[in-house]
Amino acid sequence: MDSSTEPRFIPLVSYREYMPDEMQARATAFREEMQRRRSVRHFSSRPVSREVIEECLRAAISAPSGANLQPWHFVVVTDPDIRREIRQAAEREEHEFYHGRAPQEWLDTLAPLGTGEIKPYLEVSPYLIAIFAEAYRLAADGRRLKNYYVSESVGIATGFLLAAIHHAGLVALTHTPSPMGFLCKILGRPENERPYLLLVVGYPADDAVVPEIEKKAFGEVVSFL
Repeated sequence: MDSSTEPRFIPLVSYREYMPDEMQARATAFREEMQRRRSVRHFSSRPVSREVIEECLRAAISAPSGANLQPWHFVVVTDPDIRREIRQAAEREEHEFYHGRAPQEWLDTLAPLGTGEIKPYLEVSPYLIAIFAEAYRLAADGRRLKNYYVSESVGIATGFLLAAIHHAGLVALTHTPSPMGFLCKILGRPENERPYLLLVVGYPADDAVVPEIEKKAFGEVVSFL
């Protein structure tokens, strides 16, 4: 093994152990906080400190990833002209989706959420965060080097980001117009990246509403063996 690739280890000093009762209380408090999180489609234009968004992103990029390759890139968009261009491109794709591309079964599944092709929140909210997955990286000599478990890694980082945004007191919406290739062009991303999703972030509008839906029961989705 090349000495430059030999593993190096350091003591685990960041771990904190809690007494069982405190552990239970922390687990319950976190569960209750995350159960208050909702996907929101009605946003306020009220400004949000860039420092808050940066801290949320720092939490996201601390996520574990396959071989620690961190195959993600987050583009934070506030420029109104770019946001308008993104909205126009997204709505074109959404129009094709809702008026021909999507099978009826898919449209029936979406119906309880009240979604549609018009996406004003892409311009109203103070932040859009475009998340890109890096399929491969380039070596110094130009060779393509494979990244491993890309979707899984970016998904975990996105989960961290959603939790951090909610914990900070903001709301978010995961938006996935299909296809999303226009994001690469508009945002000038390299060919080794593909759009993963578009995250809308901000405060909810004063008159915001959310669909009346339920999560599956615990026993439906969890098994102990």
